[in-house]
Amino acid sequence: MPELPEVETVRRGLTPAMEGVVIARAQVNRPDLRWPFPENMADRLTGARVERLRRRSKYVLADLSTGETLLIHLGMSGRMLISGDPLGQFQHDHPAPEKHDHVVFDMENGARVTFNDPRRFGAMDLLDTATAEAHPLLASIGPEPFGNDFNESYLIEAIGHRNTAIKTALLDQKTVAGLGNIYVCETLYRCGVHPEEKARNVAKDKIAGLVPIIQEVLQEAIEAGGSSLRDFRQADGELGYFQHRFAVYGREGEPCVTEGCDANIARVVQSGRSSFFCPSCQR
Repeated sequence: MPELPEVETVRRGLTPAMEGVVIARAQVNRPDLRWPFPENMADRLTGARVERLRRRSKYVLADLSTGETLLIHLGMSGRMLISGDPLGQFQHDHPAPEKHDHVVFDMENGARVTFNDPRRFGAMDLLDTATAEAHPLLASIGPEPFGNDFNESYLIEAIGHRNTAIKTALLDQKTVAGLGNIYVCETLYRCGVHPEEKARNVAKDKIAGLVPIIQEVLQEAIEAGGSSLRDFRQADGELGYFQHRFAVYGREGEPCVTEGCDANIARVVQSGRSSFFCPSCQR
């Protein structure tokens, strides 16, 4: 499932084609994805101007001139693809419709934005903009990792007492928004923390040190266009490239990249998810 860097990459890709532009026509080709689409969704979107595109955790949010906000979740295989952009940002003409093109936005500037989702684990909803942050999907999400509220003191207070594994604590969206399996594995490797270590047993200075490393890992991933493992594509259809920089994720049995370390990357399963780590560097 796309994590913060992939969703932020999609948001940035959509901005030149959608932000400040009227949706000339919205087309909804099925009644639901993970859950039913809102009533009369196509009619409510058609004619609305996209005032602002933003991201909250793993959701893209489009604030509309109608006072509603379109919430988009990519799910496991969802893609937001742009064609026919008049600004010259993208090379692709409008392609022929595909089987899994579930929602299509024809923008007033000539761009077309298509939500394609073969597995249908993605979702869209329309929220009242004024109260969007109170929506059940958004209300309990923790601070954004690049925001002022996410700092060393906060993280020590949030997880320093917890009896759960440090990796599990960081994956909790109530702790910090948008972190997923890939980037937590990479962060813990850079910090030299074993993923199974109980959060309360991790030294406070090490917990504090996680904050800049989380930000560093995420920023590098955003600059690389995210990580493409199975289905993820940027809004122009291109792959992300951060997967080529993985130090531990998906590298079970391969040599550790730390100079002088002769260990191989190991894997354990935590709460149904694979955790990759170096048994020598992360003790």
